[in-house]
Amino acid sequence: MSKEMIETRSKVLSRAQLALEVARRQEAGERAVFTNGCFDLLHLGHIRYLQEARSLGDFLILGLNSDESVRHLKGPMRPLVPELERAELLAALACIDYVTIFGEPTASELIATLEPAIYVKGGDYAGSVHGVDPEKLPEARIVFGYGGEVSLISYLPGHSTTELIQKIQRL
Repeated sequence: MSKEMIETRSKVLSRAQLALEVARRQEAGERAVFTNGCFDLLHLGHIRYLQEARSLGDFLILGLNSDESVRHLKGPMRPLVPELERAELLAALACIDYVTIFGEPTASELIATLEPAIYVKGGDYAGSVHGVDPEKLPEARIVFGYGGEVSLISYLPGHSTTELIQKIQRL
């Protein structure tokens, strides 16, 4: 196994391992940035979103929806890529420091455990005319409860997994 493969796989952690690592880094004064999602087919919109999220703090944690939670959110035909493969693909990106898989309907429990300084979500998913909409983004209540920040990142028009799947189906 190559050094790169070992490094990539070492970035995929269990919730317990991740909690210890995040606590260690936060105690050292580093600011954790957290985001989450399905990331079923990686595309340019994902890359730009993740790079911008990473620029907001000292390290980026990605909470990855499990296969079961993706099916619940996106339907029985998804995910297209299994969770362990999605986790390894994402961990291979330089902008991502850690990946963990979660099966709950939202990332609220994971966020409550890690207490990242900044929680990031796509503005198209979580925004309203007045900023963060807690009805669309229940994790925001958790973040605000411990004094964290929520940051919304703009959607790159024409770049979504759903649109990519539809394009493939038309072909």
